[in-house]
Amino acid sequence: MRQGDFRGARLDAPDPQRSPLPKPDVRQRRIPLGPVAVFGASNFPLAFSTAGGDTASALAAGCPVVFKAHNAHPGTSELVGRAITDAVAAFDLHPGVFSLIYGPGASIGQALASDPVIRAVGFTGSRAAGVSLMKAAAAREVPIPVYAEMSSINPVFLFDGALSGGPESVQSLASAYLTSVTGSSGQLCTSPGLVFVPTGEAGDAFVAAVGEAAAGHSGQTMLTRSIAESWNAGVEQLGAQAGVALVGRGSTGEGANAPAPVVFSATTAQFLDNPVLHEEIFGAASLVVRYDGVEDLLAAAGRLEGQLTATLHLTDGDHETARPLVPVLEQKAGRILANGWPTGVEVGHAMVHGGPFPATSDSRTTSVGTLAIERFLRPLAYQNLPEELLPAPVQAANPWHLNRRVDGQIQLNG
Repeated sequence: MRQGDFRGARLDAPDPQRSPLPKPDVRQRRIPLGPVAVFGASNFPLAFSTAGGDTASALAAGCPVVFKAHNAHPGTSELVGRAITDAVAAFDLHPGVFSLIYGPGASIGQALASDPVIRAVGFTGSRAAGVSLMKAAAAREVPIPVYAEMSSINPVFLFDGALSGGPESVQSLASAYLTSVTGSSGQLCTSPGLVFVPTGEAGDAFVAAVGEAAAGHSGQTMLTRSIAESWNAGVEQLGAQAGVALVGRGSTGEGANAPAPVVFSATTAQFLDNPVLHEEIFGAASLVVRYDGVEDLLAAAGRLEGQLTATLHLTDGDHETARPLVPVLEQKAGRILANGWPTGVEVGHAMVHGGPFPATSDSRTTSVGTLAIERFLRPLAYQNLPEELLPAPVQAANPWHLNRRVDGQIQLNG
């Protein structure tokens, strides 16, 4: 905010002598869309909730926020909401800058998305709920954008080189994979729900190591009973599919709603033929798909839906094999990473936490990082306005000392 680049200030100088027509004085900046409805996420009582990224980026853009608390953590929402309203009062801002509301998710959601005062929606949740909000927003007399994060299985691609380091290396890789799958009970939108493993002895060793590692994990209590019930239903459906085999299962955790982590396996042919194998299971569950070569990988990647992430595990010797896969994944994911795991999203200037549908409703944006502010802004041009009527970001004197693009050239005045 202090740097001010998000304001997108641009100035094109006039040329009254230009022929055949004079060139006008045109200046541009971005302005806030207006009030934003933000929906709390069931799996993030803090980071994607009352004072989470959507609320922060909307407020930073200059948009009031109407926040719909998630019914899974109403008390936490109220505590954080009171902190925000205290801050609003302390800085003598209008009390309408932030509002916190409760109620049934479906009916309140439809009312917010349809209300003519609301100018944009930020949402993190299920695909069904996100699509419902998109339809409501599109059906308005004046449609509005919906920035919804919904569904992703975050494929991981293991290449031969990544499995060539010997038994200890393979066991370490399998352990890291299970740690990523089971962290936070798998209730992370970037959890790796799908891993492609080559056929052959090295791939067999990895799958065996995954089975052993899975047996050592116990279930963690999930955030809500409904999340646990959905997980159980998804696991039962996946396990019942023809050709799907059990790789390993952990133990049930203590207390309710702590199901045992589980990993299944299938072939590439089965993955290509069965859409159930493409569905997200929100929680500690994953599917290993065995492939025979790069053609298998290209076919499988081409059939994937939009994803938040895609991960490559490889060595220098795998680069040529992986090269044709990268442009396919560029069309499928919002973030491509190598030799790591997708869980854990760095908040910074370059991060993209988004992706093609159904990962998100708008692949042109991110919900994490400084670029998230642009979701809640629109460009506005001023042509031949008197200097005294222009807003500060585009005044000739640049009173806010912004970095600006003047006649196409960047001028650093920050």
